[in-house]
Amino acid sequence: MPEPHEPRKSSGDGLPPLREVIAALEIDAKKSLGQNFILDLNLTRRIARLAAPLDATTVVEIGPGPGGLTRGLLMEGARRVVAVERDRRCAPALAQIAEAYPGRLAVHLDDALDVDWLNLLAQQPGRTVIVANLPYNVATRLLIGWLETKPWPPWWERMVLMFQKEVAERITAQPGTKAYGRLAVISQWRTTPRIALTLGPEAFTPPPKVASAVVTFLPRAQPMPECSVQWLGRVTAAAFGQRRKMLRQSLRTLISDPLPLLEAAGVAPEQRAEQLDVATFARLARVAEHLAPTAR
Repeated sequence: MPEPHEPRKSSGDGLPPLREVIAALEIDAKKSLGQNFILDLNLTRRIARLAAPLDATTVVEIGPGPGGLTRGLLMEGARRVVAVERDRRCAPALAQIAEAYPGRLAVHLDDALDVDWLNLLAQQPGRTVIVANLPYNVATRLLIGWLETKPWPPWWERMVLMFQKEVAERITAQPGTKAYGRLAVISQWRTTPRIALTLGPEAFTPPPKVASAVVTFLPRAQPMPECSVQWLGRVTAAAFGQRRKMLRQSLRTLISDPLPLLEAAGVAPEQRAEQLDVATFARLARVAEHLAPTAR
């Protein structure tokens, strides 16, 4: 930290550099919380711009940590940021940002997995987007929760989310590939996901062992074919749970006799899960719901 008589360095927003903030508050990234901080405000502003326009927008941010992305969002003009942070050590850093941006940052010290989003955002007018460098250990669970939102279209208009690169590739994978699975089907049925930015380990403090990627999600107004998202989850869990087996066998964990289900959906019993496109899985889910009395 600078000596008291020295002028404090700024990062363009009147606040001290993030490295100084972390050092002063002794905030070391905790593996148990899936933390990896981005300290480069040029990079966080670049991520924030993927959610533009922000001037009339409420941004939901998960796991802001010391506030690198938070500051990027506010510098890019976000009208209001609602940040949910589990780590109370970060509260002083976030409070400092809130003071620098009066009325534009609300911090909730809570576990994002327990948040009632509609209740939390009930008083926020205008469009809402989710922008987050997600904690690696809960990223997929949070995503599935947002994809299963009821009613649909969802309360968010766009998501800009950081994942491990491997997870991002699973989200955007196409049929016939090794990465294609349940996460790809549900993500692509309800949204149009796209990898917008790839980051090496050196972009983070501390550097993780893997690369990361930012994925943008635009919700589909009316996912087609129509089906229950819960049944889509059940069908894909069964099909990809034994992905090397033919569907006539793998779907036995879902329904006692899969053959009528497959016939009604127009799917050959000899096919395997990775061969089916998203629309076919949705069709299977719709038929499976009608056959629910025979489901396990």
